[in-house]
Amino acid sequence: MGRLNLLLVWSLSLTLSLYYLHPISAQLSPNHYAKTCPNLESIVRQAVTKKFQQTFVTVPATLRLFFHDCFVQGCDASVLIASTGNNQAEKDHPDNLSLAGDGFDTVIKAKAAVDAIPQCRNKVSCADILALATRDVIALSGGPSYTVELGRFDGLVSRTSDVNGRLPQPTNNLNQLNSLFAANGLTQTDMIALSGAHTLGFSHCSKFASRIYSTPVDPTLNKQYVAQLQQMCPRNVDPRIAINMDPTTPRKFDNVYYQNLQQGKGLFTSDQILFTDPRSRNTVNSFAPSSNVFNSNFVAAMTKLGRVGVKTARNGKIRTDCSVL
Repeated sequence: MGRLNLLLVWSLSLTLSLYYLHPISAQLSPNHYAKTCPNLESIVRQAVTKKFQQTFVTVPATLRLFFHDCFVQGCDASVLIASTGNNQAEKDHPDNLSLAGDGFDTVIKAKAAVDAIPQCRNKVSCADILALATRDVIALSGGPSYTVELGRFDGLVSRTSDVNGRLPQPTNNLNQLNSLFAANGLTQTDMIALSGAHTLGFSHCSKFASRIYSTPVDPTLNKQYVAQLQQMCPRNVDPRIAINMDPTTPRKFDNVYYQNLQQGKGLFTSDQILFTDPRSRNTVNSFAPSSNVFNSNFVAAMTKLGRVGVKTARNGKIRTDCSVL
């Protein structure tokens, strides 16, 4: 009996520890706002579509904003907070200075549209609006639509120091990428699928200049692609110049990113390593020929990402202004 009781206690403590590591699944639900704001999804979609029609940058900017938010203190809209005299917020960390303003604007406009409905006013978190807007920009650019789990609360802190070492870097190798994603409960396959977001968006030349101007030039890069990059990014290029992450279909959410990797056309070291490292190559090879395989893995990974560090009413709130704590 003693051994059985010990086993039961151990089993219970393991269950509780797993719950406190990932308490989110029980509280997130696609129907979270069914009674408080029943038309939430269509309100957000309408606002996001309007913004998308004004500028395509809405798509990569919103998608990147979601990643940068969830990887630092979880999906709690802390990246939206503006710095004040006595607090340097996440968005002013060097790793976040390249986040395009159109992503922030998309969330602000969607939040305003939601709060314009009396029944919904101040009932929906900025974190949930960002999660919905991210799904919508993916679908608007030709990617998969999927069910978004809802019920996140907005975080109570946003500090520059919290960003340190939390976000992937263009120079990361596979071990570094796996470690960053594992810290958020994501597998290598999740990481490779989420890297597919680089099928959209752009990068400043400084982020990859060392690959095309080193001696010798990075041997994993396609030689013709190097010549194109050197033409678009000369040595003394204007630092504001940015080029497409996907040179083939830059305005379409698709699996061409993986086909580019097979051809040595991954813009960052952290992109190309997914193909050059034999531990991840098979996954790239499975995503490259099949948009269905990629899409299903991407949706699964986005759903897991959306569960990271979710705040509850105990340690979060619903912000009336997404940029103010």
